[in-house]
Amino acid sequence: MNIEAIVTYVVGVVWSPVLVGLCLLVGLYFSLRTRFIQLRALPDMLRLMVQGRSSGSGVSSFQALSMSLSSRVGVGNIAGVAMAIAYGGPGAIFWMWLVAFLGASSAFVESTLAQIYKERDSSGMFRGGPAYYIERGLGQRWYAVLFAISTVIACGLFLPGTQSNAIVSAVDEAWAIPGWVTAAVIGTGVALVVFGGVRRIAQVAQVVVPVMAVGYLVVAGIVMVLNVDAVPEMFMMIVRSAFGTDAAFGAMIGTAIQWGVRRGVLSNEAGMGSGAHPAAAADVSHPVKQGLVQAFSVYIDTMVVCSATAFLILSTGAYNVYDPLSQTGQFIVWHVGALEAGPRYVQQAVESALPGFGRSFIALAILPFAFTTILALYYTAETNLVYLSRNRPSPLLVAGFRVAFVAAMLYSALNTATVAWTLGDIGVGMMCWLNIIALLLLQKPALAALRDYEASRGKGADPRYEPKAVTRAAPNVWGTARS
Repeated sequence: MNIEAIVTYVVGVVWSPVLVGLCLLVGLYFSLRTRFIQLRALPDMLRLMVQGRSSGSGVSSFQALSMSLSSRVGVGNIAGVAMAIAYGGPGAIFWMWLVAFLGASSAFVESTLAQIYKERDSSGMFRGGPAYYIERGLGQRWYAVLFAISTVIACGLFLPGTQSNAIVSAVDEAWAIPGWVTAAVIGTGVALVVFGGVRRIAQVAQVVVPVMAVGYLVVAGIVMVLNVDAVPEMFMMIVRSAFGTDAAFGAMIGTAIQWGVRRGVLSNEAGMGSGAHPAAAADVSHPVKQGLVQAFSVYIDTMVVCSATAFLILSTGAYNVYDPLSQTGQFIVWHVGALEAGPRYVQQAVESALPGFGRSFIALAILPFAFTTILALYYTAETNLVYLSRNRPSPLLVAGFRVAFVAAMLYSALNTATVAWTLGDIGVGMMCWLNIIALLLLQKPALAALRDYEASRGKGADPRYEPKAVTRAAPNVWGTARS
């Protein structure tokens, strides 16, 4: 059995219908428990996003948001959306929207918990995430270690390859540059940054992420305007396909849900736990402040950037759709010939509207999208490595991990897209299973923090967190927190 067959089997086990349903139902549950905080607190999200500043112990709210977005906004927003359409049909986009809306509440809970249970590492920097809140909140060290190991494997070895593989594919499509050359350039750039540590990651992310996102959205808007006549039917097709009423995609409702949720979670990471790591690094006066900021990042990722990609592809007809019932790779829709599903669909979409510009632009857009995501994935993996080392990792261990990280990224860059993306799905699935169960067991402190925050806001005061009422919180850390 070859590697492709093995990883395909494993991903079928990890991403069973149970996990798909769990992602949706837990998001709905937390939406109800927080009284749909993802809607009620939108003004606070926008206000808090730009408040605060970095300190000697942590980064600012905006830097933490940028670090989180640099992980969430990556090639999943481009290649991942294209693959969702190819394998799940246009209806997969609706389910991506739904898992993002509901998942924003899960992102709020996990990021608030990450703030409540954050710690200082040996260099005085804030560290936190699911492993930290599982141990301190649940008192289950073995479970925390299991999550940390899974995250080091997922974010350190499996997920970076989805980004590097997409870069290689897009660059080859645009300029026919050999894959090994592109991979060597990526590896060198990543190595230069990750050896600079978390501060350099934050500094790079807060500059690159907004610029790359705005540029991409502007071009997507131009293409949409040029194809405005196709927009109404496009929306109707998404909705019809999502519920199995479209003539062409009527038999794909189950596949649409599976691929929409799977690619949605890979892109926005809500409930996966990875967004909790940069959330813990922020220096704020109340955990809920960063929870709200991180919930908003889910909207930016899926409702804005993923939607832009979907509209590009669907309004221009630059996609194929595989028949899920076919054993021989037959298609329900055949619009772009033998073009590989992924960034090349998006390149074709922009190229059809803006000839001579599309392929090169998407290749250039993917570079910073993927590069900053790789950096954020490294930070998440390193945080869990630090946790496993009891906050005192040896320099040799960190250096060895950095080498392994770059090597794994290069391996997937030069492998097939199927292997790279399936490994990424396995990594996401492992983290989701462990983190979602932890959130359900440890929801009370996050909900109590929300009530405390809203009580302070109701009195017109700037909320300041007092951790004494929260079990196993870290008052020595919170004694220095600022707004």
